[in-house]
Amino acid sequence: MLRLHNSIRPAFRSRRWAHNIPTFSHLNSVNEEDIAHFSNILAPTSILSTLSSVSTPADDIAPYNIDWMGKYHGQANSVLRPRTTQQVSEIVKYCAQRKIGIVPQGGNTGLVGGGISLQKEIVLSLGAMNNVRSFDPVSGVLVADAGCILQSLSEYIAPHNHIMPLDLGAKGSCQIGGNVSTNAGGLRLLRYGSLHGTVLGLEVVLPDGTILDQLSTLRKDNTGYDLKQLFIGGEGTLGIVTGVSILTPPAPQATNNIFLALPRFDNVLPLFQTVKRQLGEIMSAFEYIDRTAYDMGLQHGLGPLLSADEVGDSQCFVLVETSGGNQDHDLEKLNSLLESLLTADEPLINTGVLSQSPTQFNSIWALREGLTECVQKEGKPYKYDVSVPLADFQNVVDAVRERMISKGLYGDHAISKVMGYGHVGDGNLHLNVIAKHGYRPELEAALEPFIYEIVADRKGSVSAEHGIGSMKRDALHYSKSEVSIEWMRKVKQVFDPLNIMNPGKVLP
Repeated sequence: MLRLHNSIRPAFRSRRWAHNIPTFSHLNSVNEEDIAHFSNILAPTSILSTLSSVSTPADDIAPYNIDWMGKYHGQANSVLRPRTTQQVSEIVKYCAQRKIGIVPQGGNTGLVGGGISLQKEIVLSLGAMNNVRSFDPVSGVLVADAGCILQSLSEYIAPHNHIMPLDLGAKGSCQIGGNVSTNAGGLRLLRYGSLHGTVLGLEVVLPDGTILDQLSTLRKDNTGYDLKQLFIGGEGTLGIVTGVSILTPPAPQATNNIFLALPRFDNVLPLFQTVKRQLGEIMSAFEYIDRTAYDMGLQHGLGPLLSADEVGDSQCFVLVETSGGNQDHDLEKLNSLLESLLTADEPLINTGVLSQSPTQFNSIWALREGLTECVQKEGKPYKYDVSVPLADFQNVVDAVRERMISKGLYGDHAISKVMGYGHVGDGNLHLNVIAKHGYRPELEAALEPFIYEIVADRKGSVSAEHGIGSMKRDALHYSKSEVSIEWMRKVKQVFDPLNIMNPGKVLP
């Protein structure tokens, strides 16, 4: 790699806060008779149940009842794994008649408990629906089952010189239906936009079992209400996404990245402006990492990308990626950018590295993408993916750390680290608060609603990625007005009057 050398605390509102698990007295639990009915729809291998008629070992059910962080534990006694949209339709139609709650589940990589049963709703796992239905290499339109893993789709279209418009750290496990249902953003949103723009059509099974076929491959369709938008980010509360039509962009012919160390956080915003202005259309990512997160990554074997002497007392780091069609053109722009940064009267950066090969390119990204796994190794993380103005990234992290210190909860006995990293281009801060010895009620009480009040005071969003789920259901009012929430309820009532679709999620 080529090496380059050279707060004010807000007034918070006080609100009562409690995580209440709602009761669903209107819903029925799954029984032996229900399992017998499902066996007429699905093959025996597609039904998991602890009920005596099937007697699946509890260990086989467990992965569907616990999220990947180990924070949310479900109560489902049965899991169904349909292979076709028609099977999903028949299952949902029956559940509507019997008033059985349904929790659609993709790769189960979410962070807010959106894919976990709260009581004894049935889990409908889409993982067996994993066929690519079609791909047009001319238009770049891909049509796939909801259970297709994101990385598998990337590999499928790679020989056709196309890429998926979203890239996530969980790409090896997450499924495209879950991505759509949570409106996943990820590392490429800055360049290719959100799924609200790249998803062209959806196939959805509605709460009464009706199949809504809007699996359009057209980029322009101005015929009335765009119903698919309701299901993008709907988290399975309005229907179950079973098929996705998505526009995939051509693969860039030249990719480069640089990793920069900054003396202080205040330099991030002017650096972002400078990079956008000089790189223009080829900038595809601008990622932020604070010093705590960087040091943690080093402790767990990521990098180092810079020597300790080069890093010095740098407060934060930035990863910039470019994607273009001509390597010479792109390198010329990058070199011009770096020269201007290093020769400025008051340099915005301390030092940095520029990748010189695909291996070096991947090693730079490995540090950023590996942070999530490192966090898991540190302890049990309270993860808050929020949107706030870029200028407040570090202020939010510092305020949370000060909060835990003031409560006597900062240190190896409680919260060992508070750190931030994320996507500067879309204002998405990944705020991670690590509990050294596991989740505890007093830690959560100190964090919530404090963090949501910080976000609200900055006119941010309590959820930038992963949705609302059950974790942030009662925090929705920090980002949505009462009028907005009331109309969300009305939409829910129209689609799902029986409240069987992922009950207890999203709406307070």
